Amino acid sequence: MTATEAEGRIYDVAGQDWDELVQTVTESSEERLIVNMGPQHPSTHGVLRLVLTLDGETVTEVRPVIGYLHTGIEKNLEFRTWTQGVTFVTRMDYLSPIFNETAYCMAVERLLGITDRVPERAQAIRVLMMELTRISSHVMAVATYGMELGATTPFLFGLREREMVLDIMEYITGLRMNMAYIRPGGVSVDLPAGAVDKVGEFLKIMPGRIQDMRKLLDENPVYTRRTKDVAYLDLTGCMALGITGPVLRATGLPWDLRKSQPYSGYETYEFDVATQNTCDVYGRYLIRMDEMEESLKIIEQALDRLSGPLKGGRVMIDDKKIGWPSQLALGPDGLGNSPDHIAHIMGTSMEALIHHFKLVTEGFRVPAGQAYAAVESPRGELGAHVVSDGGTRPYRVHFRDPSFTNLQAIPATCEGGMVADVISAVASIDPVMGGVDR
Repeated sequence: MTATEAEGRIYDVAGQDWDELVQTVTESSEERLIVNMGPQHPSTHGVLRLVLTLDGETVTEVRPVIGYLHTGIEKNLEFRTWTQGVTFVTRMDYLSPIFNETAYCMAVERLLGITDRVPERAQAIRVLMMELTRISSHVMAVATYGMELGATTPFLFGLREREMVLDIMEYITGLRMNMAYIRPGGVSVDLPAGAVDKVGEFLKIMPGRIQDMRKLLDENPVYTRRTKDVAYLDLTGCMALGITGPVLRATGLPWDLRKSQPYSGYETYEFDVATQNTCDVYGRYLIRMDEMEESLKIIEQALDRLSGPLKGGRVMIDDKKIGWPSQLALGPDGLGNSPDHIAHIMGTSMEALIHHFKLVTEGFRVPAGQAYAAVESPRGELGAHVVSDGGTRPYRVHFRDPSFTNLQAIPATCEGGMVADVISAVASIDPVMGGVDR
């Protein structure tokens, strides 16, 4: 007996199989409707394709299809220096670029053996920037929640709040997104004058803005009916699929790498891990709201350290063979480096100038080996597996992106539910396709 005779008709679903799938279904005696949701659809959070099999309005099968946004970032890293790699990885999960940079740099620092030598001020700045980014990402997630379920006001509120964070990012790093601000050994440049005050103003305004969004959604009868007991996924399902982040914590498990496997000094900050036990869309929404409030606590603590005991400290490792210049300033024309900085580089010695040139053009060498480093991104465990052959470029870099892993939950959360609830399920996972198709 052949496998076909034992199992019945067997077919695979890939990106170019639509005609084959339709033919197979038409040959079946069952009455089913095959619907293509995406890859260009406002509710798929990017270029994600969902092949839905419907029985009336009930979803009987879901097949996620990815790859439409492939960028080749991981492959490109093999042709750039270790420092240049930051410019690539920051573009993966474009809603949380700082997390991409931090995971990558932490892995490189482990290979270099300098994890404990990264200055405390640089670590505090990393924590500050990550928590600001977490708020920016969660605000966007909740905003799109509301819009996809028919409420435009939360979306307008969310974009307004996100702009506040992006303004701070631009003030500190020079760019709103994809900043390449985190570097192996520290950060590219110290906080500019006035940055602490800007973040302080944000801390005064943001708690009230979060409460405004809660008033719109927490008890909204239309919103709760579309989110409670929808897209159920319990702890057993999360463990089987490797799900992390708010989706996992909505099952009641307080798994957060900032607490369970601390990095960047998170063990010295006071904050709580937000959990719910509803296992549904509404619980995942509540967790993101709670996490924004906890992030504000962490930002306030980081700000106290940066303006207090860590004020004036170094932000880059004190090793000229690894650390890029971080004490930078603009020239009088507003362009380039200041004459003082140029004079410092060129006037020290010819050897120092040659070394600076080689560091920038050729890059530093990383001892052969491999390392894995992970951070708790807004969507879950974001890890970087970095392999070095002892050269100035990575031999291989692979990311464990939470959006990619969490997409496995779509069939489990959608099949057996209504087609309208697919929107809620995808929104609660909050995937970013830039991280999936890297």
